[in-house]
Formats: sequence, C-alpha cells, structure tokens
Amino acid sequence: MPAAGSTLHQAAGRSMGTSWSARMLVPPHLDADIDAALQRELNEIVAQMSHWEEASLLSRYNRAPGGSWHALPPQFFDVIDFALQVHEDTAGAYDPAAGALVNLWGFGSSARHDQADFRAPGAHEVAARLARRAQATPQLDRAGRRLLQPGGAILDFSSIAKGYGVDRLGICLERLGVRHYLVEVGGELRGAGVKPGGEPWWVEIEGVPDGGAGPEAVIALHGLAIATSGDYRSYFDHGTQRASHTLDPRTGHPIANGVASCTVVAGTCMAADALSTALTVMGTQAGLAFADARGIAARYLVRNAGGLQEHLSTAWRELLQ
Repeated sequence: MPAAGSTLHQAAGRSMGTSWSARMLVPPHLDADIDAALQRELNEIVAQMSHWEEASLLSRYNRAPGGSWHALPPQFFDVIDFALQVHEDTAGAYDPAAGALVNLWGFGSSARHDQADFRAPGAHEVAARLARRAQATPQLDRAGRRLLQPGGAILDFSSIAKGYGVDRLGICLERLGVRHYLVEVGGELRGAGVKPGGEPWWVEIEGVPDGGAGPEAVIALHGLAIATSGDYRSYFDHGTQRASHTLDPRTGHPIANGVASCTVVAGTCMAADALSTALTVMGTQAGLAFADARGIAARYLVRNAGGLQEHLSTAWRELLQ
C-alpha cells in the first residue's frame, strides 16, 4: 500500500507527436520536479529515435554511409536489441528496418499519403524496395553496443518507441521513489501499485472507432503494460481496400487480413507495442499460435460482415479468470 500521507499527483505534456500523462501517488516529503523529469525522459527518446527530427541518432544512422559503425546510448540499444529479436522470432513479420517501405507508402515523415501529390506505389516499386531491404540488414554488436549501417538501411521505431517511452516514464518515477502510478503515451499504458483507495489501476481496452460496437474489456494494470495496434490509426483508401499504416514487411504491402486491432498485455510496454504490431501482421491463425507458444496475452478484433469478432490467446483468457 502507498505510504501514509501520499498525495495524488497528475502530470501531462506532449511528445512523439502525441500526448502523455501520468497519475501517481507521491510519498510525503518527496522533493523533486516530477513533471520536468518525466518530460526530460521523453525528450531524450525523441533525440535518439525520432524519424521526424533530422538531428536524431536514428535519422543520422539512416543517412550514414555503408560500413559505418554507430555507438549506441543505453535507450537506443535496448530498443534495437529487442526489435531485432522480435524480427527474428517472427520470421520477418516485424521489422525495425522497414523504414523505406513505410516511406514508400506515405506513412513516413515526408511525401505523406495525405498530401495532394501522393501516389500509391506500384508492384515494381514495392519489389525494388524489398530487394534493397534484403541487402541492407543492420548488424548489432551487442558486446560493443554499436550498430553497423550496411548501406541503405532505414530504421523506423514507430511501432516500439512509444511503448518504450511509457516504460521510461515508469522507470523515472521509480527512480524518484514513486511506486504507485499509471503512465501513458498516446493511449499505451503501464501501471504499478494501486490507486487511492487500494484498487488497482483499471483501464478500458481501446476499441475500434469505425468498426461498430465490439466486446468491452477492462484490465487491471498491476505491474503490467498494454498496447494496441490497429488498422484505423492511419490509413488511406487504395482502390476498394484500406491501405493501413501497418505494413507486412514480408510482402511490402499494407495488411489485408481483416485484423482491425490487436491488443497485447505484457510486462513492459515496449514488448506490448512491438508484439501487438507483429501479431497484427501475422493475422489471427498464425498470430494466436505464436502467442500461445510463448505465453503472450493477446486479443484480436477482426472485421467481418456482422461487425467485429473477438479472438483471444490462452494467456489472455487466463487473465479473465
């Protein structure tokens, strides 16, 4: 339970093109500017991992010549290390080096799909990007904590940096002595301890705004994090289909498997963020098999003629018991 005399404090701000917020029980006599500390934590992630900021470490890596090695600060190392592991585990369904495909489909920092002169790529353009990606695989020297730019590798951390930012907010609070909190960046959350009154931090799972009424679900984030990937977040109409910002790195095209959203609950928000994207790409059949084999708590909402259909992994069902 929180220390006697703890007070409820709320903080909020902007980062990574979205909002962030934190609710916490602050122990008595804690002398720290919590709001500023949380903002600094996120500012550092932007400085390292933003593909919008030309001066970020990620942007500099993407522009670097082939054969160059890049020393990595702890935050960047943690993210690329985990992202490359998910890439390997999912046989390429998740790819932190798919930035060239992201840009080609208009979901990068320039030549956006919502600009008047945007044109969806043709099959030959997609094939060319895939071939280039196959020849440009970043190599991580884990012992030396450095990353090789093979030449032409384009990193994009959009599907993991926000979740990592949520984790860093929690780590920052714990470093300051705050043990009871709920932190959030752009709707992705992590909770620890309890809220005033001793109840856990209950959160409602994100729905699909354009898919009709789906099954309602809430979860207690007691030492857990949650993230959702969905085809409704950013997309454009491409012929008769929806071109979602969630791309399948194996085919080079937006997903077309009927998955409206996939939510993952995990011990870290970085894991939940990356895995929700990977499972969305894999689809329900392969995704649930993957989740069940690894004890991942995952919830799919799939579009069909009658609205949205829910599919749950075994670990998710166990959370409901």
